[in-house]
Amino acid sequence: MNSLFKALNDPTRRAILELLKEKDMTAGDIADQFNISKPSISHHLDLLKQADLVIAEKEGQFIYYAINTTVMDEMLKWLMQFSPKKKKS
Repeated sequence: MNSLFKALNDPTRRAILELLKEKDMTAGDIADQFNISKPSISHHLDLLKQADLVIAEKEGQFIYYAINTTVMDEMLKWLMQFSPKKKKS
């Protein structure tokens, strides 16, 4: 869970997840959306992969990145346990 929160702590990584919410993308496609170096984008993608927030699949010479919804579901379930319980009337 620590690597998950570390990955989500950065605005660039959150922006990458926002992009991937729309469609799967290559690292180059993702990098084109930011004004930072490609090695920096690769580092952000690596941290997202380590946290299991994204999945990387090779297709030919390209690697496509996609959101790992299973981890998102687990995270939401964990967070929901802290939601205040509604009292019955």
